[in-house]
Amino acid sequence: MTVKLLMTWDIIPGREQEYFEFVVREFMPQVQQMGMEPSDAWFTMYGDQPQIMAAMQMPALDALESVLVSKDWESLVNRLLDYVENYDYKIVQARSGFQM
Repeated sequence: MTVKLLMTWDIIPGREQEYFEFVVREFMPQVQQMGMEPSDAWFTMYGDQPQIMAAMQMPALDALESVLVSKDWESLVNRLLDYVENYDYKIVQARSGFQM
């Protein structure tokens, strides 16, 4: 069963440029090296919702869980937390289209 990791966060005000550089140069390449396939990225323009939602797919739940308990993942998320706040995530069964 293919699963998605749905992550949400808000960019810390004043850190936008550094955040985008980190995501493009480090976060996304490392996520892909860990075996996750980016599937969606959403930016909230209006409303009281998290500013960013990103989704990554993996072919099996046990494979995703293995990544999420790794030191590499912990280190990567800790780096992300230098630029974001209100980080949250959940795992769902993958389906096509927008998932929240």
